[in-house]
Amino acid sequence: MKRVVVTGLGPITPIGIGKENYWNSLIKGKSGISYITNFDVEDYENKIAGEVKEFNPEDYIKKKEARRMDRFSQFAVAGTQLAIDDSKLNLEKIDKERVGVILGSGIGGIGTAESEHTRYLKKGKKRVRPLFIPMIISNMGPGQISMNFGFKGPSFTMTTACASGTHAIGESFRMIQNGVCDIVVTGGSEAAISPISIAGLSIMGVLSRRNGEPIKASRPFDKDRDGFVVGEGAGILILEELEHAIKRGAHIYGEVVGYGATSDAYHITAPDPEATGAANSIKIALEDGQVDYTKVDYINAHGTSTYYNDKLETLAIKKVFKEYASKISISSIKSMTGHLLGAAGGIEAIATLLSIIKGMIPPTINYETFDPECDLDYTPNKPVFKDIKYALSNSFGLGGHNATLLFKGFTG
Repeated sequence: MKRVVVTGLGPITPIGIGKENYWNSLIKGKSGISYITNFDVEDYENKIAGEVKEFNPEDYIKKKEARRMDRFSQFAVAGTQLAIDDSKLNLEKIDKERVGVILGSGIGGIGTAESEHTRYLKKGKKRVRPLFIPMIISNMGPGQISMNFGFKGPSFTMTTACASGTHAIGESFRMIQNGVCDIVVTGGSEAAISPISIAGLSIMGVLSRRNGEPIKASRPFDKDRDGFVVGEGAGILILEELEHAIKRGAHIYGEVVGYGATSDAYHITAPDPEATGAANSIKIALEDGQVDYTKVDYINAHGTSTYYNDKLETLAIKKVFKEYASKISISSIKSMTGHLLGAAGGIEAIATLLSIIKGMIPPTINYETFDPECDLDYTPNKPVFKDIKYALSNSFGLGGHNATLLFKGFTG
């Protein structure tokens, strides 16, 4: 099978746009959580989120075209432009028939769906926008990328809730491995900070209500965690077949060497209490990469800041890594970015790769109180220098979807 490397990174996040801003914020332990400005939250029990600040779609997309896109598609196209620029990919010198686009999005254009439904109720059916449907469907993220950049290979969306972005990267990895594409634009995009989204997640009881301290609300693995904080943005990566990348002189961030995907087959919202599916996802990724568990130096955890996720991800890690689990550095960047849902896997894959390149692990901020059910090394509050050869990135989604990626530092 062909080897697959990462040659471009395009993060758009609540803590920074572009890889430098994003990485610097991660290492400084900067929180992107603040009070919601997208809509009036006076009557909401949950008033905080990780909004992307200072994002102007017209910096990346023509004004007319931007108006035809939901915010999640704007993020997707903008993140792709950043990733292409970062990869120094010359679009005139590649075979666009062999460039695929596989993107994760858990919800798609819910902001447009909600605003157009309001318009429908107030003004009637004839006032609904003609492009309402094309703007809300989740496949329009990769569709808009393909149209904006002329990529004519396979193009589709992965929708597996919070595992969407990681599944998208994994399936892109497989597509290049098997010779279907030379390049795949992949990752995830999400823009779900809307009245009905926050209301729905609130009534489920999964959101933090630490409204008085927004920057301290997301606290993965901390005993006093009380739920996650919704974030938005995109994490776009350029995956490339190794020889194709070498031939054009590309800078290589790292290599994708393993991918695991499983299902809990247990419950629509609750994770398997034995963490069997999550553990198997990790195990399959390691087996796929033919890497012994003692070789893993870092795990970028799903780490949502909910009681069950953090407890059971810890259990999954212990099941796979056994006595070695306590020696692995783990961190959750959701403590800073919030939970980007279908885009989480994209920005977390980028963070994992940058950790390998920089030899530094970003912290889990807001870690204050030890939880005996979460007793591993979560890199509390401060970054740690560490030589990283192999690193894992986990994502677990509602419906029991589990995905794990195994990355390796590139050594030729």
